[in-house]
Amino acid sequence: MSVIQIPDELVDLRASLRQFVDREVRQREDAHRQEIQESGTFAARREVWQQIRRASAEAGFFTLHMPEDLGGAGLSYLGQVLLFEEATRHGHVTATGEAVLPIVTGPTPIYVDCTDEQKDRFLKPLMTAEKSTCFALTEPEAGSDATRIRTRAEKADGGWVLNGRKHFISGGDVADFALVFAVTDSEKRAQGGITAFFVESDTPGYSVTRQQKTMSPYQNPVELTFEDCRVGDDQVLGKVGFGFYSAVKGINGARLQIAATALGIASNLLERMTEYAQSRIAFGRPIGANQFVQGMVVDSYAELEQARLLVYKLAADIDDGADGRREAALAKLVATEMVGRVADRCIQVHGGQGYMTELGLEAWYRDVRAMRLYEGTSEILRANVAKTLGLSG
Repeated sequence: MSVIQIPDELVDLRASLRQFVDREVRQREDAHRQEIQESGTFAARREVWQQIRRASAEAGFFTLHMPEDLGGAGLSYLGQVLLFEEATRHGHVTATGEAVLPIVTGPTPIYVDCTDEQKDRFLKPLMTAEKSTCFALTEPEAGSDATRIRTRAEKADGGWVLNGRKHFISGGDVADFALVFAVTDSEKRAQGGITAFFVESDTPGYSVTRQQKTMSPYQNPVELTFEDCRVGDDQVLGKVGFGFYSAVKGINGARLQIAATALGIASNLLERMTEYAQSRIAFGRPIGANQFVQGMVVDSYAELEQARLLVYKLAADIDDGADGRREAALAKLVATEMVGRVADRCIQVHGGQGYMTELGLEAWYRDVRAMRLYEGTSEILRANVAKTLGLSG
């Protein structure tokens, strides 16, 4: 599709989400505004996060992205991009933390491989936001190359025994259960030897052993340790040995959602940058009259517009039948690289004030840096796109 035509129903849906964010997110954050200005976050964030998730589930936004046969609305990829961008373009701290719309801590299309019993036990409470989950794949020696994971699951009477350690697990500190990937056949590994297990957090041997501090005030993943952690055969997702095949079911959607989140954050930063350039007076005139400042604002505007058009088009292409691997990888690559540059310019335009915590700009600057790392580093995404162009070695 050469020109993106947004259907009226998606425009209306986006407007409804805008009202929801204003009603349910803004008012809650305003109660903690001073604390946010001082530190970039606030102590009651988890409590407010859960309140917003349940409100989103009740309003029907939380599960729009899910397939209809799993109880969702089967929202198109373009629709998902529009909503994720809208949720995050207002600059609210909680809106970017999977409160309004989930990426990995709530329901995802991976649950299509669930048995009926697993849907009742694990999926339904995620759909209503009564519970949260985490995606436990990454390990200290297995990041981009997840085939190197060492966590093992050995067959035992009526089930499996897991031993190993995961790290950089987003939402792992509040997850009611984890989807854990473990080696079940060391010879086959990614070719039929890695299995996905549902593991509830109160299972003996399951523990959150460390919270990992990051440069972002909003993202503090955890380390999970499994010591003789026993699960039943009924907790295997899909087929034994084919955990990776289940995992890829949601990768395109997750990458597009992250790309859209980057668009939303960049939009907010650009707005703040422009307003400051218009109102800040130096040497008798607004700093926006200075061509150096104009260049930073215009470059940010141009890059955001280019990234938005590209992400919209790539999402629409997938809706129209494209494979999705190239499209989702390219969308995330371009949008997340873009938001990092916009955040840097935003601080530069604000000068010393931008470096202070009270404006919250430096917090966003630190937060968006991680977007180029998770769900595929920029380097891995470039390699993925290169393969689709016939450049594989």
